[in-house]
Amino acid sequence: MQKATVILAIGLALATVGSVEAAGPVGKVVARSTTLFSAAERGDPRAQTTIGFMYETGRGLPQDYMLAAAWYQRAAQQGYPRAQHLLGLLYDKGQGVAEDYVTAHTWLNLAAAGAGRREREHYLRMRNAIAGKMTVAQITEAQWRARHWRPGPGY
Repeated sequence: MQKATVILAIGLALATVGSVEAAGPVGKVVARSTTLFSAAERGDPRAQTTIGFMYETGRGLPQDYMLAAAWYQRAAQQGYPRAQHLLGLLYDKGQGVAEDYVTAHTWLNLAAAGAGRREREHYLRMRNAIAGKMTVAQITEAQWRARHWRPGPGY
């Protein structure tokens, strides 16, 4: 009941005041997250990854690994390396998704291939650490998946 009251109060404050600046810090937070979610819904992979990170860490949104994985997946499908990296780590740990080293390795391999020089080394170290937990057949499967992967829309 308290959460609904806060949401109602924020809505009334925004409607009454008519401007985000006049609504104070709470209005600014609501406007910022509305803008972030709007961009994510339009398919912006950076916004999708940011929302995923917020859900993963519980910063600004309640911690929820399943929602984090869903948002990372949307951005990763578009070929955004940071989202691919973070999604691969969730698969490695089994957080919000079933633990799956083949899928984790695939996403980290794709992330390394698309990353800039600074991130690439880190992504490769993470991918290779996961490879240490896998059989040769699993690594081969992951490499095959990465080789045949094609980006798609970020729904």
